[in-house]
Amino acid sequence: MSGDVTDFLSLSSLLTEEQRLIVESARDFVEKEAEPLIVEAYRTEEFPQPLIAKLGEMGFLGANLPGYGLAGLDPISYGLLLKELERCDSGLRSFASVQGALVMYPIYAFGSEAQKQKWLPLLGSGAAVGCFGLTEADGGSDPGAMKTYAEMRDNTWVLNGSKMWITNGNLAKIAVVWAKTVEGVRGFLVPMDAPGVKVVKMRNKLSLRASVTSELYFDQVQLSLDDILPKSEGLKSALSCLTQARYGIAWGVIGAAEACWEETVAYAKDRILFGKPMASKQLVQKKLASMLSEITKAQLLAFRLGQLKQEGTLHFTQVCMGKQNNCEMALQVARSCRDILGANGIMDEYKTMRHMCNLETVFTYEGTNDIHLLIVGSHITGIPAF
Repeated sequence: MSGDVTDFLSLSSLLTEEQRLIVESARDFVEKEAEPLIVEAYRTEEFPQPLIAKLGEMGFLGANLPGYGLAGLDPISYGLLLKELERCDSGLRSFASVQGALVMYPIYAFGSEAQKQKWLPLLGSGAAVGCFGLTEADGGSDPGAMKTYAEMRDNTWVLNGSKMWITNGNLAKIAVVWAKTVEGVRGFLVPMDAPGVKVVKMRNKLSLRASVTSELYFDQVQLSLDDILPKSEGLKSALSCLTQARYGIAWGVIGAAEACWEETVAYAKDRILFGKPMASKQLVQKKLASMLSEITKAQLLAFRLGQLKQEGTLHFTQVCMGKQNNCEMALQVARSCRDILGANGIMDEYKTMRHMCNLETVFTYEGTNDIHLLIVGSHITGIPAF
């Protein structure tokens, strides 16, 4: 059995040496660089910006993409990396997920070679931050209802509309924005300093506080012909980016669950209750054992998704199952851990409630829990229930 208490089925024995090194280097980075900053970042509702360049130096941004100075990690290595980042905070993993899966990936998949040469090295190094503009105030689970529109005038694209709930918006130098055109939905690279672009930071969040969330407004923003992603074709291109991000989420939330569980086990062993360690109580042991079983099942699901992705046979509905199941698991684990921690669990010297609050957002974003269940249900029955 593995020495890692949350690796109950010794999945680490199936990893390559390179994959183990990824885990070690990411965990070391989190413990030394990120953990000391994250509580204050959560309190002040700011992303710890000193980490951006360090994430780039470590090769953690766009790490699954090949070429252009990027790490080109295999899918399981990439998933393990995001799991370690989310052991710190969902906001840290969200930053890396958006940068890699929602900004760099669409440039890589749908961009011109000139766009790739310009932006991928900058984004991969952390010299530039990007954001992904799909969701709108009236859209949510129905992205096809978007109102943002781009039209051609005198050989120039003119963009109008707005986007909401945009991670990294106030940090971004470039935005991948999805807009309707006469030819259907297309992706555009929008410089955030372009005339007519307005960015408003969304404050007073009770979840994902160590992540920057913004509203984007576009008023007669003029874009060149070179600013469109030439290979983007319809809403399916935007949704394919979400599939990339959801794969990472399915891995990432396991890290949050593991962090809560490990903290709670240590607490239960030290906390003396009625003259004995809390960990000696049957109810506590039952909860700890049940949580570890759920964490282990989520690990197996994510690992299999990684194998399928490596084979090139991964279907988006399988990713939906992974995102839905693992997010629900992580949120329930965090809630159970908070319960065992008692009153101490509401203090930010313990990480569990911070993870619990963050996971309320992760449970909802990039497809709500119910929407993912309906996607899988539609695949099973052949009958869309939206």
